[in-house]
Amino acid sequence: MTSVTPSNQEPSPPQPWWRIHRRIYDWVLSWADTPHGATALFLLAFAESSIFPIPPDVLLIALVLGAPARWWKLGALTTAGSVLGGAAGYLIGKFLMDSVGMRIIDFYHAQAYFEQVRAWYLQYDLWIVFVAAFTPIPYKVFTIASGAFDMNLLGFCAVSLVGRGARFFLVAALLRVAGPTMKRTIDKYFDLLAVAFVVLLIGGFAIIKYLR
Repeated sequence: MTSVTPSNQEPSPPQPWWRIHRRIYDWVLSWADTPHGATALFLLAFAESSIFPIPPDVLLIALVLGAPARWWKLGALTTAGSVLGGAAGYLIGKFLMDSVGMRIIDFYHAQAYFEQVRAWYLQYDLWIVFVAAFTPIPYKVFTIASGAFDMNLLGFCAVSLVGRGARFFLVAALLRVAGPTMKRTIDKYFDLLAVAFVVLLIGGFAIIKYLR
């Protein structure tokens, strides 16, 4: 019987995108078990506003479960990191659109969304930033686009603060009340939730487009 060498074996099929996100999710979650969890939460919230794919809610949930009494401090820390990261995204769009901003947009295959943002801004102005800050709509696309389309920076930061704050304080408060039940649900159904997130993402854009 002839043995089959590794070179004759068919290559393994690429893993689904949500499996790759699962590995990143687990890496993010691992920071909750270190003394640097709060720092990681701030940096994650900052990075997610312009480049990173995993939302800071993941680590926020774990940290609130570990220290329920700190829910409001962790919510405030996440909000601060996200708003500052949004301002960084704004500056990327304003000053580094060609060299950095478009590479980020291309990486997330968000070219069509980016062009649509221009029309939304003309009709909804700052309100569209609030919607993006609070919902699953990709906030990073809006932060970069805000700078590229020269939106008022102070107004952008103010609306981001309200939208991001409302989202993260709501998540932290729900964790303070619901406890470990919510974490078990996320751990058990992450793959399904990842797919559902994309459906909600597309649905959010469709709803806004319909409202136009």
